[in-house]
Amino acid sequence: MRGELVLDLVVKAVAYSSCIGIGAAAITLIYNATRTFNFAHASMVAWGMYVVFASTCLFGYTPYHYLPLAALFGSFLGLAIYGAVNRRLLKAKAKEISLMMSTLGVDLILFGFLNVFSDYLLRVYRLPAKYFILETRDFLIEFGGTQIRLVGIVAPVILVLVVVALHAFLTKTKLGIAMRASIENPELAGLSGVNPELSYVLAWIIGGALASLSGGLLSLVITGYTAVGMTIVVSFFAGAIVGGLYSVYGSLLGGFLVGLGEYLGVTLLATLVGGWISAYRPAIPLAIMAATLLTQPGGLAALLRGGRS
Repeated sequence: MRGELVLDLVVKAVAYSSCIGIGAAAITLIYNATRTFNFAHASMVAWGMYVVFASTCLFGYTPYHYLPLAALFGSFLGLAIYGAVNRRLLKAKAKEISLMMSTLGVDLILFGFLNVFSDYLLRVYRLPAKYFILETRDFLIEFGGTQIRLVGIVAPVILVLVVVALHAFLTKTKLGIAMRASIENPELAGLSGVNPELSYVLAWIIGGALASLSGGLLSLVITGYTAVGMTIVVSFFAGAIVGGLYSVYGSLLGGFLVGLGEYLGVTLLATLVGGWISAYRPAIPLAIMAATLLTQPGGLAALLRGGRS
């Protein structure tokens, strides 16, 4: 029985950390392309959860059927944020603090609309939209003589697919190569005829898709509610910083490690000192982020390159 509990814990931890890794890559991609720390990431993740939840409840099938829809919705959100806010500020050569604060305002707007949507689902369709758990709609599969939830396999597989897809896009396609060139040296890329605005648009579209995709997957792992993005956004930013803000691949790994440390860490602490410690769960990724900034500011990417920053 103890072995089954440990296996279930590890599977859930892997699923959760895979979602954090995917979302952390979205933060890094947008920051590298536009110098913008996207605080709207919180609500983009939450919207991904609600798209999967609402679609599953209203149209049937499984939550997995609606993960592409969540990613598509996130890409539209990213495009809308860029077109309505970020593009104007970039053209005005706004400072990073202005770019960052603008996304905080966008996050509050998206959060407001999400609450309206939640109330609509509750009043019109009588769905438990304020708090919901889609974990019960997941599949149970046999593994090692015990049953585990399918998301424990699907989430890390999607993480690997994201790594492969991003690598192929950035190294094998003309658009991806142009985008990477624009990110690494925008002035030189501009002189070479590369349109930097194209990389801005692509970064927001891909980043938005990854953010909402991670939210859609998280709906099968944790409880969903309108403020869930604000609760776990520190984990995404911690993952991006631990992996290295200038490396998309590093952020995927960093997010995975932060998520793993957070999930297993809070479970271990709850076992040792009691369940009350779970309320302080966000302190774990925050501590990891602080330790990284103090000891290895460049994150894992810089460490692997043999540097510190």
